[in-house]
Amino acid sequence: MTEPENHTLRLLRELRDDIKALDKKLDTEVSGLATKIGALDQRIDRNHEEVKKRLDSLRKAMVGENILGLYATAEFEERPTAVEERLSANEART
Repeated sequence: MTEPENHTLRLLRELRDDIKALDKKLDTEVSGLATKIGALDQRIDRNHEEVKKRLDSLRKAMVGENILGLYATAEFEERPTAVEERLSANEART
């Protein structure tokens, strides 16, 4: 009767050793995974900053073009007004 009991104890010891080995392996993998996640997080932050800079650059370019367009349009509208005033002055003289 002692033999099955010894067999059970031996199996339980083997299971305990296997579980300890699995725990060590999981700890190693989890720490490696945490490192990879940290690196990925930094990469995402870096990409976010780059995209943000590009969008700011595009926004500044668009605002500059709009201001330049408004300035050019304003001068263009002033020219016909000046021509109309001179034409009216010439018509008044004649």
